[in-house]
Amino acid sequence: MTRNRELLPIASTAETRRAVWALIRPHRVFALVTMIVLVAGTVIGLIGPPVLGRIVDLVVERQPPEAIVWPVGMLVLIAVGQAALSAVGAALVARLGETVLATLRERVVERALELPLGQVEQAGSGDLIARVGGDVAVIAEAVREVLPTLAHSALTVGLTLVGLVVLDWRFALAGLCAAPIQIYSLCWYLRKSSPLYAAERVAEGERAQQLLDSISGAATVRAFRLSPEHIQRVSHRSQVSVDFALRTTVLRTRFYARLNLAECVGLTAILIVGFFLVRNDSVSIGAATAAALYFHRLFDPIGMLLAVFDRAQEAVAGLARLVGIANLPVPEGSEQSIKPIDTSICVAGVRHSYTPGHDVLRGIDLEVPSGWRVALVGASGAGKTTLAKLIAGIHHPVEGEIRLGGARHDELGPRLTRQTVALITQEVHVFAGPLADDLRLARPDATDDQLIEALDQVGAAAWAFALPNGLDTVVGDGGHRLTASQAQQLALARLVLADPPIVILDEATAEAGSLGARTLEAAAVRAIEGRTALVVAHRLTQATTADHIVVLDDGRVVEVGDHETLVAAGGNYAALWAAWSTKRTLTNSTGKASGLASGRDGRSPRR
Repeated sequence: MTRNRELLPIASTAETRRAVWALIRPHRVFALVTMIVLVAGTVIGLIGPPVLGRIVDLVVERQPPEAIVWPVGMLVLIAVGQAALSAVGAALVARLGETVLATLRERVVERALELPLGQVEQAGSGDLIARVGGDVAVIAEAVREVLPTLAHSALTVGLTLVGLVVLDWRFALAGLCAAPIQIYSLCWYLRKSSPLYAAERVAEGERAQQLLDSISGAATVRAFRLSPEHIQRVSHRSQVSVDFALRTTVLRTRFYARLNLAECVGLTAILIVGFFLVRNDSVSIGAATAAALYFHRLFDPIGMLLAVFDRAQEAVAGLARLVGIANLPVPEGSEQSIKPIDTSICVAGVRHSYTPGHDVLRGIDLEVPSGWRVALVGASGAGKTTLAKLIAGIHHPVEGEIRLGGARHDELGPRLTRQTVALITQEVHVFAGPLADDLRLARPDATDDQLIEALDQVGAAAWAFALPNGLDTVVGDGGHRLTASQAQQLALARLVLADPPIVILDEATAEAGSLGARTLEAAAVRAIEGRTALVVAHRLTQATTADHIVVLDDGRVVEVGDHETLVAAGGNYAALWAAWSTKRTLTNSTGKASGLASGRDGRSPRR
């Protein structure tokens, strides 16, 4: 059963407005210059219809051809000036928007990295990825294309109405016949589109989360033959997202039909009024022509303004989701955080559950003295990873308390907790960029010599120097691909550089396979040397050298002791060790048999 997720918050309209103003405030002068350029371009464009009207009057009055030379020349200057100012204005609007968006994106990423991992896990990483990925892309597109259109169209509409009034107030009244249809259409559209776009963004986040869940757990899905169920889940989430997309498309089509009706009504009213005014000699034919051109000029930006409203709505919905993360408070503990007095770990009466009534851990008591290396073993589902995450501060127990060096997590605060304890899992990430930069994520001020020393400590210096450009080699996506074992060694080297006093290794050698397991186990031992360590042992050979072994079963501590004592006791650990030993013997026998079958040098033996 899929666990219910508590999505990250979405900012209200007022919160979003305040956040945007706070981002724009440092760029007030630039915003003012941008507005002046846009207004100048729009005002120049308003001169065009009266000039065209004057040409019509000259033709009606049968003036000589040379009389229209200066109006035509003026039209050319107007076209060039308007085009230049519009282009500059659009570029300035886009630059201002991109600058503000970049600042917001940095704040969102910074806040996301500071969030408690438990909160991110509860929401699902798909929700976070959809926001910093999909929502940012939607807003960026709106900044580059929609925002300049909105700014230019809004100014054009306002100033063109002024131009109609200057020609004759009756033309303005005639043009307003389209307004009721447009206002009704816009209200109808906003009422239906706002919640629809917000729901569409949420659906896309849920689809991304389901894809991540299915892909990250692909091995387990195949092992338990759950592929049809996961395909059905992905299909369901995708279908929901597609349904929302189709609903928005239908809504937009109906909206555009209403806009076309408004254009027809307004232009008809302008032409009728113009006809009667010309017949009564109230205005000239040129003035009526200018009015019709003004209305056409008025309707075009209105149409664009309303047509891009759907993309603006989608961008606003995405902006609210980003601001929701940026406004999240990050708990920092008490003002006088308690510093740990040593490197011990104390777990007292801890109970934890992800869903009410389904306990994963039941009354866990555990003491790890400073400097000890304790192995945590148990069957799959015993609660080992959950306990590791609780000690690392990713989750908080439902009941009981955990102390690191005598201080609770809430007394340490998130920052000091991260400095005190580090969790390394089998899922490590190689960041795209030079290898040296990847290492310096753990310690930005580290020198090259310190990077080399950290790599050497975990046995990675040899392959690191064998890379094409050594520490400057680009690794990760788009660069040199590291093996699973090398990636894990890189994570251990970052651990050495970060130098936390307490380390938790959660099956950190599981991805290496049998060939790289010994290398990684030796690297892990060197990395945690001199630190208090809790090792969730995937390979029981890691438990044999531990100071203490804690055996979990069904969320409870069932055995504690060293390797020899627990094997002799004949309990859970002895059964696990017997199964492990049998598996290792069979694996070694299979490997030897394979070697004999193919010959010592890998060639088929002679018959």
